[in-house]
Parts: sequence; structure tokens; C-alpha cells
Amino acid sequence: MLQEINDDNFEKLVSKSDKPILVDFWAPWCSPCRALSILLEEIFTEYHTKALVMKLNVDKNPKTSSKYGIRSIPTIIFFKNGEKKDMHIGITSKEEIKKKLDALIK
Repeated sequence: MLQEINDDNFEKLVSKSDKPILVDFWAPWCSPCRALSILLEEIFTEYHTKALVMKLNVDKNPKTSSKYGIRSIPTIIFFKNGEKKDMHIGITSKEEIKKKLDALIK
């Protein structure tokens, strides 16, 4: 299961991780978010030793959502060493997500 993060622990978790992090900005009412969640669970299973996959509910965490300019969901942001490295808005393929994660792992 994907780890839920929030406004209170976001900076601490993202800045202190020695692994790349994928953060899914989502909301429970968003149908595309639920569809993407299935892919992210598969990626979590495949990458759990190499990268972190987390979810942030935009409705419950407006501070972090605003900081990163989230205007449309689902939005995925890729972080490495606490810095935003890449971003994708909307549905995407599992292969595209893996390609972006692999680029950060190397």
C-alpha cells in the first residue's frame, strides 16, 4: 500500500530521503486518480527497494498542493535529494512512469 503523506510531514520525508520519490497528488472523488492508483501500486511493488511512492490528498493538504502549483489532478511529481526533478499532469502509462523513475535512480 502506498504511503500517505501530508502537509505536516511532506518536507521532512522528501528532503531526507536517500531514494528518489514519486508523489501522487490526488483526491478521492477523482476517477482518473483512482485509475492511476492501480499503476502506482504496481510500481511501488516493483520499485520499493529503489524508490518511494507516496500519495498526497490535495483536499486535505492545501499547503503542499499550493506550494507545487497543483491545479489539475492527478499530478505526479518526481523528487530526488529533496528537489523537484520532473512532473506529469494527468494519466500516463506505467512505462512512462518507470522511465522517469529509472532516470532518477541511475
